[in-house]
Amino acid sequence: MTTTAPAHREVRQLLADPSITGSTPGQEFAQAAVLEGGSDDVTVPFRVYLPSAFPLFAERPRYTVRHLLKTATIREGAAPFVSEAQPPRADDAPSGVTYATSFEAAFVPSLQNAELADVTVDVPIPKGLLAHPRLLGAFVDYRVLVRAGTCENEALLRGSGSAITGLLDLPGLRRTTTRGRPVDALLDAAAQVEETGGSCDGIVAHPAVYWQAVESGLLARLAQAGVRIARTRMIAQDQVLLGDFRAAATLLDPGDSALTLRRGAGPDGGDVIRARSRVGLAVHLPQHFVLVSGVADR
Repeated sequence: MTTTAPAHREVRQLLADPSITGSTPGQEFAQAAVLEGGSDDVTVPFRVYLPSAFPLFAERPRYTVRHLLKTATIREGAAPFVSEAQPPRADDAPSGVTYATSFEAAFVPSLQNAELADVTVDVPIPKGLLAHPRLLGAFVDYRVLVRAGTCENEALLRGSGSAITGLLDLPGLRRTTTRGRPVDALLDAAAQVEETGGSCDGIVAHPAVYWQAVESGLLARLAQAGVRIARTRMIAQDQVLLGDFRAAATLLDPGDSALTLRRGAGPDGGDVIRARSRVGLAVHLPQHFVLVSGVADR
């Protein structure tokens, strides 16, 4: 009996440097694409988080949401963690001046499980680029990895399926409003973070708010206080998220990423590069986050 081979066969290439110690993701991917040289899909797996290899991070550090969180290296599968819920309160009174009257005295710890999600992005490959390995590698390193980082910001802030609940939608997230510019409410909101026993160490803001903080000198003062700001377009201009990021949540990293050359998968029938990173989020203290919303003056 004669069998017909499938039209597309995925080829997995594990090259010499999956941990990216002496090369870049783009260089590894371009080499694999050249070695295959056929019409099949090509997947190059990595044991690192791909967007962290973006070359310009070394020259112009820019915090992403991931950079505000502590990271735990885990194996595949659900990861157990401890979450502490805050019981509802009948009033908005601040924390008391004794431990018994503090918010955290009433926190209820429980054991939870965090699932992993694949964060992916498909980027069309310019026609003819596969014939230029060096240009292909640079395209991956400088353009594809940036898009992968943007998609991860979106997943961490807005969620990814049922596996990740975004930080902007957490049950137990505290919310406040401002009638002025969000940047003007940052100091009050930072103090609100600490009402539940945390220490405000991070802020997520839209670039428009970030540069307002630069212009006012507030950014430098926040840096002196140990507060880092991640700027991203994945949060609205009239919102700012503050929190004790490192105590309140843990980013779960199984060290599982890949770049795939997908033949004919583009909307116009062209080839695309798919970047994929597997990630999870364990939220221990949602009440350590405060979301400021308002209408910014322009």
